[in-house]
Amino acid sequence: MAEAHPQASRGVVARTLTLELARVTERAAIAAARLRGQGNEKEADQAAVDAMRRELHALPIDGTVVIGEGERDEAPMLFIGERLGSGEGPAVDIAVDPLEGTTLCAKDMPGAIAVMAIAEKGSLLAAPDVYMQKIAIGPGYPPGLVDLDASPADNIAALARAKGVHPSQITAIILDRPRHMNLVAAVRATGAGIRLISDGDIAGIIFTTSPEETGADIYLGIGAAPEGVLAAGALRCIGGQMQGRLILDSHDKRARAESMGISDPNRKYELHDLARGDVIVAATGVTDGALLRGVRFKPGAVETETVVYRSSTGTVRRILGMHRRPDRFEA
Repeated sequence: MAEAHPQASRGVVARTLTLELARVTERAAIAAARLRGQGNEKEADQAAVDAMRRELHALPIDGTVVIGEGERDEAPMLFIGERLGSGEGPAVDIAVDPLEGTTLCAKDMPGAIAVMAIAEKGSLLAAPDVYMQKIAIGPGYPPGLVDLDASPADNIAALARAKGVHPSQITAIILDRPRHMNLVAAVRATGAGIRLISDGDIAGIIFTTSPEETGADIYLGIGAAPEGVLAAGALRCIGGQMQGRLILDSHDKRARAESMGISDPNRKYELHDLARGDVIVAATGVTDGALLRGVRFKPGAVETETVVYRSSTGTVRRILGMHRRPDRFEA
């Protein structure tokens, strides 16, 4: 099949797929939401995966998952290297997290979302499903204000100076994990506040872009690499700074990364290294949260809330969906 002309590809990505992606995450969110509170993380995740795969295969794209939930031998999850779409359309990279916050969904706690990103081929970081060290702040600051290799104290101090406030008026978002014990202690030693989150570091990073509304100034810590790429795609659309470094702490992980074109296992990725070009990110709420409202099941209808970001225009669309044919969402 001949490749589409680059200019034509960009047009198709922009005009056709922006709202189509909302449909993909809506279907995944609804499928997962049917299992909210039932205590089965794997079943909810699988329902979201299956729904997302069905919808992606219906899109007029030649898509490849470049970062997601795992390797081919872990199928039926959406695996790295999986081809999606009709095959007739622009060649695109896909990053996926069909259900971010599986525990949140299983316990019907706030913040579970279905999320994915799509971009022109070669635009999203292709990497194995490993952990990533991350730092992120919102827009409006000088480039390089914070740095992944600086100490928490230095980063908090730099951000406080840029805001014209005392470090005690800075709030950091950190995943509540044992691995962050030393990080939490170092941040608290500066006098800064910490908001510990149980899951959902995509939303955690996005929160730093509007501290006046969310009260979150900086994201610090280690989370999953796919979520890092997805968050970077959103920041490309709404502004902010981010750095990430893959944690390749075994021979197998380093070998897998090398096979995907990563020659420097210690590389520090800037925002544009993680997601560049025209990136579109869509996320739909599964459970109620600060970022999105969860799925609502009503007699004869299903309601959803979705946010769609597009980097080339800086557009943020919020879509309230009323689906009058809920039977169409059944597997």
